[in-house]
Amino acid sequence: MLCSWNKLPHFMRTEEVRPYYEILRHRKISLMVKRTFDFVMSSLLLVLLSPLFLILSIWIRLDSPGPVFYRQERITQYGRTFRIYKFRTMVQNADKIGSLVTVGGDSRITKVGQKLRGCRLDEIPQLINVWKGEMTFVGTRPEVAKYVKKYTKEMYATLLLPAGVTSEASIEFKDEDRILVEKTAEGKSVDEAYVEDVLREKMRWNLCMIETFSLFEELHILVKTVIAVMK
Repeated sequence: MLCSWNKLPHFMRTEEVRPYYEILRHRKISLMVKRTFDFVMSSLLLVLLSPLFLILSIWIRLDSPGPVFYRQERITQYGRTFRIYKFRTMVQNADKIGSLVTVGGDSRITKVGQKLRGCRLDEIPQLINVWKGEMTFVGTRPEVAKYVKKYTKEMYATLLLPAGVTSEASIEFKDEDRILVEKTAEGKSVDEAYVEDVLREKMRWNLCMIETFSLFEELHILVKTVIAVMK
Protein backbone atom coordinates (compact mmCIF):
# COMPACT_ATOMS: atom_id res chain seq x y z
CA MET A 1 0.00 0.00 0.00
CA LEU A 2 0.99 3.62 -0.55
CA CYS A 3 1.32 5.71 2.61
CA SER A 4 0.28 9.37 2.82
CA TRP A 5 2.68 11.99 1.50
CA ASN A 6 3.45 13.38 4.96
CA LYS A 7 4.48 9.94 6.18
CA LEU A 8 7.09 9.46 3.49
CA PRO A 9 10.73 9.70 4.62
CA HIS A 10 11.96 13.28 4.40
CA PHE A 11 14.43 12.49 1.59
CA MET A 12 11.52 11.33 -0.60
CA ARG A 13 9.24 14.33 -0.06
CA THR A 14 10.64 16.33 -2.96
CA GLU A 15 9.25 17.95 -6.09
CA GLU A 16 11.06 15.34 -8.17
CA VAL A 17 9.21 12.47 -6.46
CA ARG A 18 5.80 14.16 -6.23
CA PRO A 19 4.60 13.49 -9.83
CA TYR A 20 5.26 9.76 -9.45
CA TYR A 21 3.52 9.73 -6.06
CA GLU A 22 0.42 11.33 -7.59
CA ILE A 23 0.30 8.71 -10.33
CA LEU A 24 0.37 5.89 -7.77
CA ARG A 25 -2.06 7.68 -5.44
CA HIS A 26 -4.72 7.30 -8.12
CA ARG A 27 -3.96 3.56 -8.46
CA LYS A 28 -4.75 2.49 -4.88
CA ILE A 29 -7.14 -0.30 -5.89
CA SER A 30 -4.59 -1.64 -8.37
CA LEU A 31 -1.95 -1.58 -5.65
CA MET A 32 -4.23 -3.59 -3.34
CA VAL A 33 -4.82 -6.16 -6.08
CA LYS A 34 -1.08 -6.24 -6.75
CA ARG A 35 -0.28 -7.11 -3.11
CA THR A 36 -3.05 -9.73 -3.00
CA PHE A 37 -1.66 -11.33 -6.16
CA ASP A 38 1.87 -11.29 -4.70
CA PHE A 39 0.77 -13.05 -1.51
CA VAL A 40 -1.43 -15.67 -3.14
CA MET A 41 0.97 -16.49 -5.97
CA SER A 42 4.09 -16.60 -3.78
CA SER A 43 2.31 -18.87 -1.30
CA LEU A 44 1.28 -21.25 -4.10
CA LEU A 45 4.72 -21.28 -5.73
CA LEU A 46 6.53 -21.87 -2.44
CA VAL A 47 4.47 -25.03 -1.96
CA LEU A 48 4.76 -26.25 -5.55
CA LEU A 49 8.50 -25.57 -5.77
CA SER A 50 9.43 -27.00 -2.37
CA PRO A 51 10.88 -30.22 -3.96
CA LEU A 52 13.08 -28.04 -6.21
CA PHE A 53 14.20 -26.02 -3.16
CA LEU A 54 15.33 -29.26 -1.52
CA ILE A 55 17.18 -30.57 -4.59
CA LEU A 56 19.02 -27.29 -5.21
CA SER A 57 19.89 -26.94 -1.52
CA ILE A 58 21.57 -30.36 -1.49
CA TRP A 59 23.38 -29.60 -4.77
CA ILE A 60 24.78 -26.34 -3.40
CA ARG A 61 25.96 -27.92 -0.14
CA LEU A 62 27.72 -30.74 -1.99
CA ASP A 63 29.45 -28.31 -4.36
CA SER A 64 31.13 -25.94 -1.90
CA PRO A 65 31.30 -25.12 1.83
CA GLY A 66 28.96 -22.46 3.15
CA PRO A 67 25.25 -21.81 3.68
CA VAL A 68 22.59 -22.70 1.13
CA PHE A 69 21.13 -19.19 1.08
CA TYR A 70 22.87 -15.92 0.42
CA ARG A 71 21.26 -13.13 2.42
CA GLN A 72 22.43 -9.63 1.60
CA GLU A 73 21.02 -6.39 2.99
CA ARG A 74 19.15 -4.43 0.33
CA ILE A 75 16.86 -1.38 0.18
CA THR A 76 13.13 -1.62 -0.49
CA GLN A 77 10.01 0.57 -0.17
CA TYR A 78 10.51 3.93 1.62
CA GLY A 79 14.22 3.23 2.05
CA ARG A 80 13.69 0.35 4.48
CA THR A 81 16.39 -2.30 4.69
CA PHE A 82 15.71 -6.03 4.38
CA ARG A 83 17.70 -9.17 3.69
CA ILE A 84 17.14 -10.64 0.26
CA TYR A 85 17.04 -14.42 -0.15
CA LYS A 86 19.02 -16.05 -2.95
CA PHE A 87 20.59 -19.42 -3.44
CA ARG A 88 24.31 -18.98 -2.82
CA THR A 89 26.20 -18.95 -6.12
CA MET A 90 29.56 -17.66 -4.89
CA VAL A 91 32.18 -18.79 -2.44
CA GLN A 92 31.58 -18.07 1.23
CA ASN A 93 32.22 -14.42 2.27
CA ALA A 94 32.44 -13.33 -1.37
CA ASP A 95 31.33 -9.79 -0.42
CA LYS A 96 34.53 -9.34 1.56
CA ILE A 97 36.88 -10.31 -1.27
CA GLY A 98 35.49 -8.31 -4.19
CA SER A 99 32.93 -5.88 -5.57
CA LEU A 100 29.23 -5.96 -4.68
CA VAL A 101 28.45 -6.56 -8.35
CA THR A 102 29.80 -9.39 -10.47
CA VAL A 103 31.06 -9.62 -14.03
CA GLY A 104 31.46 -12.57 -16.36
CA GLY A 105 34.22 -14.94 -15.34
CA ASP A 106 34.20 -13.77 -11.71
CA SER A 107 36.41 -16.28 -9.88
CA ARG A 108 34.16 -16.13 -6.81
CA ILE A 109 31.28 -17.87 -8.63
CA THR A 110 31.07 -21.59 -7.90
CA LYS A 111 30.52 -24.31 -10.50
CA VAL A 112 26.95 -24.89 -9.38
CA GLY A 113 26.48 -21.14 -9.01
CA GLN A 114 27.36 -20.61 -12.67
CA LYS A 115 24.62 -23.01 -13.71
CA LEU A 116 22.04 -21.52 -11.35
CA ARG A 117 22.78 -18.00 -12.58
CA GLY A 118 22.53 -19.10 -16.19
CA CYS A 119 18.87 -20.05 -15.81
CA ARG A 120 18.08 -17.59 -12.97
CA LEU A 121 17.33 -20.39 -10.50
CA ASP A 122 19.30 -18.53 -7.81
CA GLU A 123 16.47 -15.97 -7.71
CA ILE A 124 13.73 -18.44 -6.70
CA PRO A 125 14.13 -17.93 -2.90
CA GLN A 126 12.98 -14.33 -3.37
CA LEU A 127 9.50 -15.83 -3.27
CA ILE A 128 10.02 -15.73 0.50
CA ASN A 129 10.64 -11.97 0.35
CA VAL A 130 7.52 -11.51 -1.81
CA TRP A 131 5.43 -13.56 0.62
CA LYS A 132 6.67 -11.41 3.53
CA GLY A 133 5.80 -8.20 1.66
CA GLU A 134 9.42 -7.04 1.41
CA MET A 135 9.36 -7.46 -2.37
CA THR A 136 6.88 -7.68 -5.19
CA PHE A 137 6.94 -9.75 -8.39
CA VAL A 138 7.29 -6.72 -10.67
CA GLY A 139 9.21 -3.68 -9.52
CA THR A 140 12.61 -2.01 -9.36
CA ARG A 141 15.35 -4.48 -8.48
CA PRO A 142 16.64 -3.84 -4.92
CA GLU A 143 20.06 -2.25 -4.60
CA VAL A 144 22.52 -2.27 -1.72
CA ALA A 145 22.70 0.96 0.31
CA LYS A 146 26.02 1.85 -1.34
CA TYR A 147 24.33 2.30 -4.71
CA VAL A 148 21.11 3.83 -3.38
CA LYS A 149 23.28 6.68 -2.08
CA LYS A 150 24.15 7.37 -5.73
CA TYR A 151 20.49 7.95 -6.65
CA THR A 152 19.35 11.32 -7.94
CA LYS A 153 16.32 12.88 -6.24
CA GLU A 154 14.10 11.61 -9.05
CA MET A 155 15.40 8.04 -8.70
CA TYR A 156 14.10 7.95 -5.12
CA ALA A 157 10.61 7.72 -6.65
CA THR A 158 11.35 4.04 -7.33
CA LEU A 159 11.24 3.52 -3.55
CA LEU A 160 7.53 4.38 -3.47
CA LEU A 161 6.88 0.69 -4.18
CA PRO A 162 8.46 -2.51 -2.85
CA ALA A 163 11.55 -3.77 -4.64
CA GLY A 164 10.81 -6.26 -7.41
CA VAL A 165 11.93 -9.69 -8.57
CA THR A 166 11.77 -8.60 -12.20
CA SER A 167 11.13 -5.48 -14.28
CA GLU A 168 11.40 -4.13 -17.80
CA ALA A 169 14.88 -2.89 -16.86
CA SER A 170 15.89 -6.39 -15.73
CA ILE A 171 14.86 -7.79 -19.09
CA GLU A 172 16.61 -5.05 -21.07
CA PHE A 173 19.79 -5.44 -19.00
CA LYS A 174 19.80 -9.22 -18.67
CA ASP A 175 23.32 -9.15 -20.17
CA GLU A 176 24.65 -6.37 -17.96
CA ASP A 177 27.75 -8.51 -17.26
CA ARG A 178 28.83 -7.88 -20.84
CA ILE A 179 28.49 -4.11 -20.40
CA LEU A 180 30.52 -4.20 -17.20
CA VAL A 181 33.28 -6.23 -18.86
CA GLU A 182 33.46 -3.74 -21.75
CA LYS A 183 33.59 -0.72 -19.46
CA THR A 184 36.16 -2.19 -17.08
CA ALA A 185 38.31 -2.96 -20.12
CA GLU A 186 38.22 0.78 -20.82
CA GLY A 187 39.75 1.46 -17.41
CA LYS A 188 36.72 1.96 -15.17
CA SER A 189 36.31 0.08 -11.90
CA VAL A 190 33.38 -2.34 -11.66
CA ASP A 191 31.56 0.04 -9.29
CA GLU A 192 32.08 3.05 -11.56
CA ALA A 193 30.89 1.12 -14.60
CA TYR A 194 27.80 -0.11 -12.78
CA VAL A 195 26.74 3.32 -11.51
CA GLU A 196 27.54 5.29 -14.66
CA ASP A 197 26.63 2.85 -17.42
CA VAL A 198 24.09 0.43 -15.97
CA LEU A 199 22.28 1.89 -12.97
CA ARG A 200 21.34 5.20 -14.62
CA GLU A 201 19.86 3.49 -17.67
CA LYS A 202 18.01 0.92 -15.58
CA MET A 203 16.51 3.72 -13.52
CA ARG A 204 15.22 5.41 -16.67
CA TRP A 205 13.25 2.23 -17.40
CA ASN A 206 12.09 1.92 -13.78
CA LEU A 207 10.76 5.47 -13.64
CA CYS A 208 8.94 4.94 -16.92
CA MET A 209 7.37 1.82 -15.42
CA ILE A 210 5.84 3.94 -12.63
CA GLU A 211 4.53 6.47 -15.14
CA THR A 212 2.73 3.74 -17.06
CA PHE A 213 1.81 1.58 -14.06
CA SER A 214 -1.04 -0.87 -14.64
CA LEU A 215 -1.78 -4.46 -13.66
CA PHE A 216 -1.99 -5.46 -17.31
CA GLU A 217 1.49 -4.08 -17.98
CA GLU A 218 2.88 -5.93 -14.95
CA LEU A 219 1.40 -9.18 -16.21
CA HIS A 220 2.98 -8.47 -19.58
CA ILE A 221 6.39 -8.01 -17.91
CA LEU A 222 6.02 -11.31 -16.03
CA VAL A 223 5.32 -13.12 -19.30
CA LYS A 224 8.28 -11.40 -21.00
CA THR A 225 10.53 -12.42 -18.09
CA VAL A 226 9.55 -16.08 -18.40
CA ILE A 227 10.23 -15.98 -22.16
CA ALA A 228 13.58 -14.21 -21.66
CA VAL A 229 14.72 -16.78 -19.08
CA MET A 230 13.68 -19.70 -21.31
CA LYS A 231 15.66 -18.23 -24.20
